[in-house]
Amino acid sequence: MSGLSGELERAELTLGFIPLTDCAPLVVAREKHFFADQGLDVTLSREPSWANIRDKVAVGALDGAQMLAPMPIASSLGVGAPRQAMVTGCCLDLNGNAITVATALFARMQAVDPAGVLARPMTAGPLRQVIAERAARGLPRLTFAVVYPVSTHTYQLRYWMASAGIDPDRDVRLVVVPPPQMVDRLAAGDIDGYCVGEPWNTLAVQGQAGRTLITSYEIWNNSAEKVFAVNEAWAEANPNTHRAVIMALLEAARWLDQPDNRVEAAVILARPEYVAAPASIIAQSILGGFRFERGEPWHSLPDFNVFHRYQANFPWQSQAAWFISQMLRWGQIETPLDIAAAASAVYRPEIYRGAAEALGIAVPGSSWKSEGAHAGVWRPPGAPESIALGPDLFFDGRRFDPARIGDYLNGFEVNHCRVPVGALAVAPS
Repeated sequence: MSGLSGELERAELTLGFIPLTDCAPLVVAREKHFFADQGLDVTLSREPSWANIRDKVAVGALDGAQMLAPMPIASSLGVGAPRQAMVTGCCLDLNGNAITVATALFARMQAVDPAGVLARPMTAGPLRQVIAERAARGLPRLTFAVVYPVSTHTYQLRYWMASAGIDPDRDVRLVVVPPPQMVDRLAAGDIDGYCVGEPWNTLAVQGQAGRTLITSYEIWNNSAEKVFAVNEAWAEANPNTHRAVIMALLEAARWLDQPDNRVEAAVILARPEYVAAPASIIAQSILGGFRFERGEPWHSLPDFNVFHRYQANFPWQSQAAWFISQMLRWGQIETPLDIAAAASAVYRPEIYRGAAEALGIAVPGSSWKSEGAHAGVWRPPGAPESIALGPDLFFDGRRFDPARIGDYLNGFEVNHCRVPVGALAVAPS
């Protein structure tokens, strides 16, 4: 095929995904023929875990995949697995996660701090009191699950806990559980809580196995959640195919952010080969509503799932730098590194710009921005009206300036950073 993307190096692709609501851009791109419109014959492979996704992309068993936003960075830096260079030219969505605990644990939190559990956004203060109470009685540490050690979920859970003085490496036990197993493990008492994407929080609430405490929408509003990532060697060998895939994903993301399409999207995602959960459950969060407890009124979170608005698909290198800051904070990186270079090697806005401009989508001029300063929709200085970015507040009021990562890391009470922050090279402001 020839056209805007040039001659495709290959047309038949296998792309991986995990059964979560935010696999939607890949699913919609296939089911609504956006891949086909780009001359691509795509098979979607439902994978059981993020480790499977990582390893299959690394060895070429998958041409590319939905990945957690920090995953290609971790792979390229050799964090948690052998080093394998990966790149992302497209973010798939913003927000979408939540922290949920077992109903018994929530009841104890409610008993020790009845006012604290009613706060929105809820802090981890009530949980800290339960942890202290259990320690005084000689009880085992509570167990919390995350989907992958180097994930948005891990950093959101750690950030939220640490803000209340909970040390996530000493005061609780963190384990890895694949998303589809979370609810059953919570109901069985194997874990006391978790951070996961939808629909696995809503399913726990609906079945009265758990109570959701806080969403990622509240922890850090409009942060990158999933990305589309490929092996760097694959990207270099298949630039036109890569751009065609991203163009199809951008079309799917635009389709998904049309409110009238969300119900149809929920029905498609509910199918057994995709998320395999009731369409009514998937629709709850994807339509902008959220229930933290069964039977309570709906909370309006219209941007709980953002697929295209607010430049959602742009791979901000500054957000990559934030993920690297968390790898540093929690001791996953133990040697000094050039943060700007690491972020820029993996998050590749030039690839995104090529695909977006071919579709007439406006793109930001800069690839870096500060986070945490905007409570509403805003526009970077000098940007055209079509460049509107969403709120970006952290729930604790902090701001992240990628040019001052050392100061940012030093400002945390619970901080296991083992790298001398003065030795870190960072991005220009």
